[in-house]
Amino acid sequence: MNLYSNKQKWKIAFLFVALVLVAISLFVSNRIVTKVSEQERNRVKQWADAIKKKAELVRLTNRTFSQLREKEHSEMEMWIEATKEISKPVAGDAFPDYKFPLNIINKNKDIPVILFDNQGTISGNVNLGFDTVSLQKAYPGKSRAEINRMFEDSLRVLAKAWELRNQSFTIEVFEGLSMTYVYNDSREIFRLERERDSLIQAFNQELISNEGLVPVILIDKETDSILATNLPKKEISAEKFAQTKNYFLSQNEPIEINFSNRQNSLLLYDNSAELKQLQYFPYIQFLIIGLFIFIGYLIFSTFRKAEQNQVWAGMAKETAHQLGTPLSSLMAWVQLLENENIDQSMVVEMRKDVERLETVTNRFSKIGSEAKLEQVDLAETIAKVCDYLRTRISNKIELSFHRPDGPVIARHNPPLMEWVFENIIKNAVDSIDRSGSIDVSLFEDDGHAVIDIRDSGKGMPKSQFNSIFKPGFTTKKRGWGLGLSLVKRIISEYHKGKVFVLESETGKGTTFRIALKK
Repeated sequence: MNLYSNKQKWKIAFLFVALVLVAISLFVSNRIVTKVSEQERNRVKQWADAIKKKAELVRLTNRTFSQLREKEHSEMEMWIEATKEISKPVAGDAFPDYKFPLNIINKNKDIPVILFDNQGTISGNVNLGFDTVSLQKAYPGKSRAEINRMFEDSLRVLAKAWELRNQSFTIEVFEGLSMTYVYNDSREIFRLERERDSLIQAFNQELISNEGLVPVILIDKETDSILATNLPKKEISAEKFAQTKNYFLSQNEPIEINFSNRQNSLLLYDNSAELKQLQYFPYIQFLIIGLFIFIGYLIFSTFRKAEQNQVWAGMAKETAHQLGTPLSSLMAWVQLLENENIDQSMVVEMRKDVERLETVTNRFSKIGSEAKLEQVDLAETIAKVCDYLRTRISNKIELSFHRPDGPVIARHNPPLMEWVFENIIKNAVDSIDRSGSIDVSLFEDDGHAVIDIRDSGKGMPKSQFNSIFKPGFTTKKRGWGLGLSLVKRIISEYHKGKVFVLESETGKGTTFRIALKK
């Protein structure tokens, strides 16, 4: 019977069940991760929709702002035309009607204007929001001349800034005198600008300070520049920006946000750190569980092997003890037969078998105990086994032993090593169908004593090279599969050597190799 094969089948069955359970668990975990990922994407899209609404409000504000600016520009043109009309010289005695142009001029209560003549001298101003009186209150220690100079300097600075925003108007009052009108946006436009800027600032602040938001980057679609992000600076540096952008694009589809007709933006976003951890959590979980199972299996196997060793050692010692009494009786009968008038060759063979039984008893008694190793000739140990087995196997099987001329001293336990060679040679005999040969070769190699046992039996496939040394493995119809397992243990554990299948071919034979340190 093949206990090892049955054990292997159970292992494969348990492994298959474990893999199925792991696959089911991973499937369920991945479904949960997918749902969480979808919910997270939906939250980002909802947040982006809210930002789009804010962007729409910004666009409406910009549109209103542009319309109001155009209106103020038209009003300024009318104001200039009215001023021109008033500035025309009077012809004859008829006094012109300035009511309409004066009404236009007086309606300007909001647009600030500074007036310069062609010499660059400030001629007047309206709707500034401050004057020399307010400056005198702010700087009481200044003289009136200093206050006037500060006021004129302030107007000149304002005029230069205003000309950058709005085109100035120049009219000729009369020959040799022209006036330049510089104006700025009204307070209403400034209010709309502040509202627009506060909306954009609120968006940027929400983007940066929102702790529950996933990592995002808002970039200008045309210039590929960053408008806002909640990433640390090192992640958006010049060296890493392209890599970070490509990574975000590979994770999720970007969302387009238009703040104005001239500014199209893309919102790139990544999965949250929690979602990334959740994606790897099932694998980490099964790794930890597998590690605990593996450690538990090792501990269980160690205890089970120790228990089995104790059982085998106890059975071996009990067998040796039980063999002691009939063996002593057989030895006495052999001595009695030696004194009788019978064929002495028969007595000699009987003595050899009795001595063999004594050796076997000695072997069993040593199981479970520390083997005593001796520096003796290994060739003599092997020769003794071959001589004994040569007369007890079929005469159609040739057993030969090739040894060096001199002794091969190796540290070993002769009774246990005899058991090793006996088991391997007996297995070789069983593998030979009718007739064949078994060659045992001993040689030295790199500080080791090496023994090759080659037979002309039926051989084995490579898949069985390691299995044959495991307990319960056998290819025989009758057998426990313990012989080669015992060989492995004696060589590896007691002698710290190596035993393995050197080569084998089905139908041609097998070669076992044993290597012992000298």
